[in-house]
Amino acid sequence: MITASNIFLQYGGRILFDGINIVIGDRDKVGLVGRNGAGKSTLLKIIAGEATSDEGSVTRPSSSTLGFLHQEMNIPKGKTVMEETLTAFDELRKLEKRLAEMHEELEHRTDYESESYFKFLEDYSHLNDQFHLLGGEEMEAQAERVLKGLGFTQKDFNRQTSEFSGGWQMRVELAKMLLQRPNYLLLDEPTNHLDIESIIWLEGFLEDYPGAVVLISHDKQFLDNVTKRTVEIELGKVFDYKASYSKYVEMRKDRREKQLASYNNQQKMIAQKERTINRFMAKATKTTMAQSMQKQLDKIERIEIDEEDTAAMNLRFPPAPRSGQIAVEGKHVSKNYGEKVVLNDVHIKLDRGDRVAFVGQNGQGKTTLAKMIVGQIPLSGGELKLGHNVSIGYYAQNQADVLNPKMTLLETMEAASPPEMRTRLRNILGAFLFSGEDADKKVSVLSGGERARLALACMLLRPFNLLVLDEPTNHLDIISKDILKQALLDFDGTMIVVSHDREFLAGLTNRTIEFRDRQLFDYIGDVNAFLEKRALDNMRDVELSSKNGKSTTTSDTGKSEISFEERKRLLRNVQNAERAVERLEEEIQQLEVNMAAPGFYESLIFKKLWISTAKNSKT
Repeated sequence: MITASNIFLQYGGRILFDGINIVIGDRDKVGLVGRNGAGKSTLLKIIAGEATSDEGSVTRPSSSTLGFLHQEMNIPKGKTVMEETLTAFDELRKLEKRLAEMHEELEHRTDYESESYFKFLEDYSHLNDQFHLLGGEEMEAQAERVLKGLGFTQKDFNRQTSEFSGGWQMRVELAKMLLQRPNYLLLDEPTNHLDIESIIWLEGFLEDYPGAVVLISHDKQFLDNVTKRTVEIELGKVFDYKASYSKYVEMRKDRREKQLASYNNQQKMIAQKERTINRFMAKATKTTMAQSMQKQLDKIERIEIDEEDTAAMNLRFPPAPRSGQIAVEGKHVSKNYGEKVVLNDVHIKLDRGDRVAFVGQNGQGKTTLAKMIVGQIPLSGGELKLGHNVSIGYYAQNQADVLNPKMTLLETMEAASPPEMRTRLRNILGAFLFSGEDADKKVSVLSGGERARLALACMLLRPFNLLVLDEPTNHLDIISKDILKQALLDFDGTMIVVSHDREFLAGLTNRTIEFRDRQLFDYIGDVNAFLEKRALDNMRDVELSSKNGKSTTTSDTGKSEISFEERKRLLRNVQNAERAVERLEEEIQQLEVNMAAPGFYESLIFKKLWISTAKNSKT
């Protein structure tokens, strides 16, 4: 196990860790949570030995292995994706090379009766057994399985790592780490660069991981599906809960309520005793008794309420000016970069009030289409136009990074503000947790989360009725994400959200557009409805494949062989389909109850439904 004892760390006048202790068991699945700036990443670096604390120590077994995925990793250049991934097996490949050398030596030796020959055979046999035990014959197959799980295709394997973006290069590092299977796996925001399908695959991998996993993530659903224990860092202290994230939230609330109740009861008891002591002290005959009671009162261990960081931004989008019925319409839209075709002859139409999620693997064109809609990049073919009186509010994927680092927060707001809003800028900054003095800070000193809040604040300075958000949650902590989601639920305009965060998207949109193979696939409902529909489609594909006698992987005997990961995926698809059926049955049951209620056929709902049906039948 890993033991971190009495960790104390101070930056200037701020105490980041005040003598904290944490123990990580050999098979623990731990979620490390807390506000941005609480010290989560710093604690992981200390545990990994990449940073030191002012006081305290970290110990782990000398024979154990540790893998640490963090945000500032340098990816080696000059190798293909597969070559770089296979470096995860460096020790195994050295063993393979040594076995090849020994095999060649065996072919030339003739001292069959010598003692050294028998010793050589024994060593060769031992190394050969070790090679097979460690899966030496399956190195490439394992690498391929993990790379595909993380979103790479077969044709990507022979491409140079330098051809990929930083997010895809980070996937290569993650693949290497998963293949090495260290005893302790530390992951700092592993889902940041993953699409929904890859996140689901990674969940399954980590659920069955034989070692310990400690991860930082702002994806609540990912935390719930992977972790069994939650460690919260708040104001220099840690609070340990033997529960996944959602249960931790309930337990934390319950703990604070009980703590507050105990504190209030104790305060009442203390006040009552103090009144008695004061009354007795006024009487000479009871002074001794009063002094004794005072001593007993002084010995009582006072209950203290844990400090809590309750700061939260106040986000509310301005009312959306009314636009025409059609907000966005695109016909035969195509986009290519040189020979690379991103979108090919696609159509899209958004009506006023539509709330749409763009989902799909990275590189499939989600951000590209968003940028074409807001007019940042040109089309390669087709036409794309905005409806009457449509005004756009746009939050780019790198919005927080394109802010001018030399400007102050106030100057940044002034540059984005119309004249009539200038007098309110400091108040708006305050609503986004920037105090009076913060307004004069340079953007360069802000953290990623602070820059994201500043970028959101700049959006509120002008009214709009089409809101386009590209990965808006990337730098936000869970509390800020919840506030943003509620503000979006209250927004009364048309909305497009590009995101891989299932929990954030759940219930937020009424349409989901999947980007796949340079085409768009439109689904009614939110991301969960989309995933359920995809699961049902996948099951139908498997059923048709079985009926046609086709199989993805077939053994020499002709029997279908499905990998363990594939079986798990299919089982998960079945479970999602069953949940979808249950949900639909509940909706049908509720509708039947409503229709059986007295007065239903006189209700406003029925009348609207009847009028709508009559209009449709005429047309």
